[in-house]
Amino acid sequence: MSRACELTGKAVLTGNNVSHANNKTRRRFLPNLVNVTLISEALNQNVRLRISANALRSVEHRGGLDAFLAKANEKELSQRARLLKKQIAKKVAEQAA
Repeated sequence: MSRACELTGKAVLTGNNVSHANNKTRRRFLPNLVNVTLISEALNQNVRLRISANALRSVEHRGGLDAFLAKANEKELSQRARLLKKQIAKKVAEQAA
């Protein structure tokens, strides 16, 4: 499993540890990933995702998973999240008709 957020695409960054003597050694900056269960109101089901804590705040700020995915960029989403976005859009279109 990759260390990347399924909703925002945040992944591992690399850089240097720099000591007081200015010695540089490589290091990794890992995203703060958490396993969460989010509720899709359009699909009436729970969805388990591995997302960053920052993405979780963004989902809550935008008004839930459905609203977040409606505005999300396809390139940042994981394959599972893209499929979920299409299912939600289809269900919303059916309910509107």
